[in-house]
Amino acid sequence: MSRAVPRAGIDHPGGSYADLLAWFPDDASCLDYLDWLRWPAGFSCPFCGGAVAWRYRDGRWFCAGCAHRVSATAGTLFHGTRTPLTIWFAAAWYMTSQKQGISALGLKRVLGVGSEQTVWAMLHRYRTAMVRPGRDRLAGTVEADETFVGGPEPGRPGRGALGKTLVEVAVEQDGPTLGRCRMQVIADTTAPTLRAFLLAHVEPGSVVLTDGFTSYPAACGAEYVHRPEPIATSGRQAHELLPGVHRVAALTKRWLLGTHQGGVKPGHLQAYLDEFTFRFNRRRSRARGMLFYRLLEQAVHSDPRTYRSFVVDPGSSRRTMPVPPSGKRVHCTSLAGAPLDRPWRPAR
Repeated sequence: MSRAVPRAGIDHPGGSYADLLAWFPDDASCLDYLDWLRWPAGFSCPFCGGAVAWRYRDGRWFCAGCAHRVSATAGTLFHGTRTPLTIWFAAAWYMTSQKQGISALGLKRVLGVGSEQTVWAMLHRYRTAMVRPGRDRLAGTVEADETFVGGPEPGRPGRGALGKTLVEVAVEQDGPTLGRCRMQVIADTTAPTLRAFLLAHVEPGSVVLTDGFTSYPAACGAEYVHRPEPIATSGRQAHELLPGVHRVAALTKRWLLGTHQGGVKPGHLQAYLDEFTFRFNRRRSRARGMLFYRLLEQAVHSDPRTYRSFVVDPGSSRRTMPVPPSGKRVHCTSLAGAPLDRPWRPAR
């Protein structure tokens, strides 16, 4: 049950990190917020559907119908986590409150987490929740084009380039500005592949603007009004004919090179594209807390994911992870804690 118009200060924190700290000073408050997001109309047992239950002091529920003990995190993206929820919430805030997001290494340093692997898996779990099932498709006038993501490689440029990942981009035209966008890694630029992308992300009946590539007429078919803009005969540059897709593609590449230093493997690229799309499509939100709210709302309705499910091409990394010291702590320390009595003024 989604709240149509969440309110800042009532349904989610405002726009500052101070608001986040005031709302969620400890793990118990974080757990209660996830409970409220998961069951806005009251507890409903995921095993039997019963609504009669008693709550323990640790925040779990005891179902009167099937006698199961249920936590708000069970069966969600937070299932079985050993990382304190205060760290999960801080990670979600840093990920959504700024347009450049945050890298795993940067988040590790900010939160003082001992393992970069833990933070990397946490961010990837959030990325899987950023694509809402059944989300509305793009509509109206939509630009569509392909781009290549990856560093400079020798050999043939453009279509057919080696060592790069092919990405299809679609962007709505919203008057003089841009609307929503969609991006997807594709295997090739054949008509069936491009048609599958359009059917998945663009509402039938929309006007599709493309360049003069020969695959697009068959890809649009009878479902879309195709308006090609051939570059060779127009006398203009590609970014002038299709400004929306080129701007979104440029912002995406700049973000990958800036925040993540270009260190994104092709197997993980789709997850990063979903993260960029999540923030870009909500860039006009008046309160940064709204993005934080939407991410957690979708996280409590997402299936659990293991670390191994995120690993692609294991053992191919050029960097060798250091061996952790014997005295290294296993679990992260919660950000909750007792306030210190002005440690900068020690007693003389």
